[in-house]
Amino acid sequence: MTAASSAPTDLEDVRSDVAAALAEHLDDLAAELESYGTAAADLVAAMGAMLEGGKRLRPAFCYWSWRAHGGADAAARGTGADRRAVLRVGAALELFQAAALFHDDVMDGSDTRRGRPSAHRHFETAHRDAGWSGPAAAFGEAAAILLGDLALVASERELAAALAATPAGVAGTARAVFDRMRTEVTVGQYLDVLGQALPWGDGHEEEARARAVARAKSARYSVEHPLVLGAVLAGAAHDAVERCRRVGLALGEAFQLRDDVLGVFGDPAATGKPAGDDLREGKRTVLVARAVQLAAAEDRALLTAHLGRRDLTPDDVERLRDVLRRSGGLDAVEAMIDGLAGPALQSLADAPLEEPGRAMLVRLGEAAVDRRA
Repeated sequence: MTAASSAPTDLEDVRSDVAAALAEHLDDLAAELESYGTAAADLVAAMGAMLEGGKRLRPAFCYWSWRAHGGADAAARGTGADRRAVLRVGAALELFQAAALFHDDVMDGSDTRRGRPSAHRHFETAHRDAGWSGPAAAFGEAAAILLGDLALVASERELAAALAATPAGVAGTARAVFDRMRTEVTVGQYLDVLGQALPWGDGHEEEARARAVARAKSARYSVEHPLVLGAVLAGAAHDAVERCRRVGLALGEAFQLRDDVLGVFGDPAATGKPAGDDLREGKRTVLVARAVQLAAAEDRALLTAHLGRRDLTPDDVERLRDVLRRSGGLDAVEAMIDGLAGPALQSLADAPLEEPGRAMLVRLGEAAVDRRA
């Protein structure tokens, strides 16, 4: 393994080794689908394009949790998963995230993902450029949904391969965590779609709903479950796993709140999405809900009337941003991020964990909540 570099996702070759596992999986998939011709190859290429980006935070949380809970020693004793299995679980996490993003972009009507056209827009354009029959938009959406399904299958395959040589008790517990994660994200997606369809409630009701969605759809699978998976794969004791749940949920929620802020105020060059895209998509985030609670009546009416308008101009976006600032909603969410992340990071720093795993988990937690993209 290489010497240390600046990013915790790069240390001990975590990023490159997860990328290698993903590349191997894609190569195997391409070979399996070769007989179906170039059309199937287009799907594999689109999945590869999605997997090229990303911060690899989830695999890194899993890996460094495994290290922090004595995973290397457990593997040597035969009581825990070995390093390759942990990295392949990380690859399964990345494949599952890809599936969620393919589907999420269709549901949100997102035009871009990581600075590129989203999958459904890519296939819509291919349809239109080729002059195929039928509606191009419907074709693009169908292709992206099927891509998401294919990524889900790939995630399950990678997980099964990772756990095949892992001690049975450890493998069974890890699978239960992964299964719960997939169920929660799916339900969280539905709650998100439902929340945007319901009539506006008062700000407190909207915030409670938004936080429930954030926990189910993002917080748990972004931080909590990867941390728990790493501890489980190391054969950690029950109290250590429960600490991962508590710390991971708090950091995961702070991670999603930061994502909500970046979705409105982020730099497009860093986020890969147009400025204010969450406003055009009508996302009823905690940030928006808190502003609805705090804003003056005129500002509240402006925000609720314009949120979700696809034709928002840059000037319109800036007016809505001003409401979020002026109401105190932005400051309130920044305070929430600090209130969630601070104690969670301190808990990790004080925990009886092995080095360098403990230090790397703290660094990862800081990176998750203090970022520009």
